[in-house]
Amino acid sequence: MHEALLSLALTTFFLLGSPGPAPLALAAVGASVGARAGRPFLFGILTGLLVAIIASATGLGALLLSFPQLTKALQIGALIYLFYVAYKIATNEGGLAELNSQPLGFKDGFILNLLNPKAYAACIAIFANTNIPIESAAQASVIAASTLFVVAVFVDTLWLYLGGLLHRVVKTNKQLKYLRVFFASLLVLLLFFVTLSSELI
Repeated sequence: MHEALLSLALTTFFLLGSPGPAPLALAAVGASVGARAGRPFLFGILTGLLVAIIASATGLGALLLSFPQLTKALQIGALIYLFYVAYKIATNEGGLAELNSQPLGFKDGFILNLLNPKAYAACIAIFANTNIPIESAAQASVIAASTLFVVAVFVDTLWLYLGGLLHRVVKTNKQLKYLRVFFASLLVLLLFFVTLSSELI
């Protein structure tokens, strides 16, 4: 059982921890406003992921993704919302002295992952390739879901605080503005790559 949990944790770490829209958005928010002010966005991301985990564990996620038009609609919705996130980061006028500067909050993070079909697909793949050796299928699902979520909390928090470290390095509001534009540009470039690779255009 310990080997199965370790395998699940490592799979989750590399699958959810690799650079993607949600991790990059977390790093961008951390760099823009600092890790502390970015926590509501993180909590929203994690809550949206929790919905994806529950949906995947109960089979609802697979049902949703079995409809190609619905999957494409979710992809388009997620891309549009990520453009909005990038715009909000790039145009945030809060300076270094404004500790309460918080352009993106819980709702933004929640909607982002709720619309993200990749979150559902990743969770479904993880559940499909996880075999916890206990008799009760329900208990196995609960253990797998809990392990997945705990690792996701660690990974997403790490991305937020990595961005927060960059926020602490900048010394002037002008440097902060450049940092925000840089991360917003990375998000947009990633979005173009995702759009092309998913054949949405």
